[in-house]
Amino acid sequence: MNTKLLMIASSIFLMISGLALTFIPEEITEYLNAGTNQTSVLLLQILGSLYLGFGMLNWMTKNNLIGGIYSRPLVIGNLAHFLVSSFALIKIVGKYSESEFPIILTITIIYAVFTLCFGYVFMKNPNKVAGTN
Repeated sequence: MNTKLLMIASSIFLMISGLALTFIPEEITEYLNAGTNQTSVLLLQILGSLYLGFGMLNWMTKNNLIGGIYSRPLVIGNLAHFLVSSFALIKIVGKYSESEFPIILTITIIYAVFTLCFGYVFMKNPNKVAGTN
């Protein structure tokens, strides 16, 4: 598996999510009918900063050889994040109304795909792609 593509894709997803949660938390809570209050907005902004930081970490390590003993903490961190989030999303995906269901289903699928990819990288030894540094 080309881990560079995986790291780029996950970093873009996490950074876009982080920017959205940081700068438009009120709109997100309104769309999801979650009730806008100062605490929920603050928690979404903190979550956004976490996603943004994690996305930057993935972006900065995209050129590293990922898997095996190399960058194992990075793989385990990503795997834990996407796995636990996937379980939480799968548990509640069917409980949303028709208007929110497509968004939550899409996010659930994205998280499940990243979970499988990072799980695969975790289980396999890294292979250096021919022609790369």
